[in-house]
Amino acid sequence: MPEVRPLDGIKVVDLSRILAGPYCTQYLGEMGADVVKVEPPGHGDDTRLWGPPFVGEGNEAVYFLAANRNKRGIVLDLKSERGREAVRRLLADADVLVENFRPGTLEKWGLSYAELSALNPRLIHVSITGFGQTGPYRDRPGYDLVAQAMGGVMGLTGEPDGAPAKVGLPVADLNAGTWAIIAVLMALQARHTTGRGQYLDVSLLDAQLAWHVYAAGAHFYDAPRPRRMGSAHPSIVPYQAYHVSDGWLIVAIGSEKLWRVLCRVLELDIAEDPKFASNAARAANRDELNARLGEVLVTRTVEDWMKTFDAASIPAAPINDIDDVYADPWAAERDQVVRLPHPTVGTYLGNGFPIKASDTRPRPTSAPPTLGQHTAEVLAELGYSAAEIAEF
Repeated sequence: MPEVRPLDGIKVVDLSRILAGPYCTQYLGEMGADVVKVEPPGHGDDTRLWGPPFVGEGNEAVYFLAANRNKRGIVLDLKSERGREAVRRLLADADVLVENFRPGTLEKWGLSYAELSALNPRLIHVSITGFGQTGPYRDRPGYDLVAQAMGGVMGLTGEPDGAPAKVGLPVADLNAGTWAIIAVLMALQARHTTGRGQYLDVSLLDAQLAWHVYAAGAHFYDAPRPRRMGSAHPSIVPYQAYHVSDGWLIVAIGSEKLWRVLCRVLELDIAEDPKFASNAARAANRDELNARLGEVLVTRTVEDWMKTFDAASIPAAPINDIDDVYADPWAAERDQVVRLPHPTVGTYLGNGFPIKASDTRPRPTSAPPTLGQHTAEVLAELGYSAAEIAEF
């Protein structure tokens, strides 16, 4: 029986660039969709120039490679009528359009949702912007760093006495891209009932607010607000990074049972001390407790403590850098390294799909395209003659 993937038969047109949109469409392709990525002439997607690092004979930007596998790549000039007509042909039988143009751009080009929906009523149109299609910030340019700042994430990240810090990865882009995937799957499911596509407005800033959870709850109920606390947790203690003899590790004590086990393992007779006997008491006496824990933890290495904590089933972990993560045998065991042939890089390497499915298993199919690699192929499928293709 042939292998079936969850989005087999779904056609996606990707007009997006940078990260949120490409991240979304990369994983739609991993789930089986036929994704056609449309890039402008010249240098294509902006991230083709975002380096170093660059790799391979074609000087491919690692940033571009990271979010553009499972796609066929074509070049079209959407500022020309010829390019826009080719996009209309692409969309006439497409299931999904993903784009991240500034609000009003597609309307200016005659490619608004109203016009495209009239052409193809089943089309699902996902628009990813910094601030959404409505509201006072609609026309502002939006980047990951801007959304992290405005969305409250930077205000909660960093040491208490230090400057606000961005998260080490572009989480606003990645979060919006993940919500865009959810939007596509939601609309595909709805289309089974309605028979129609719909317009989906996804913004980086909205997606950041969806992460607020208990921080938003503190605001809504006028409770003490979370603040910058480094690696510490506002409600759970001990639950943070600790300095040991050769580096750092984290300890995460999320229950009273674990608290008593930790005290036994560290040989600290404080489990029933009224200042520390409950999580609320430990939170109230956080600094004193951390001083007591720190005196013990600093006496041994990360490796020694991890053996001890693993034996006692205490949640703990070394603070890895990226090299450590992929050197861990776990990464290979969980198929978290993808290898695919690439025309200029030789072997493309990327991180894997995070969901393991028993039946309709997503899988990577092709490395990121070189600029315009599939233009002739896709235009021929749209009915253009060889002479017309040459004119492009």
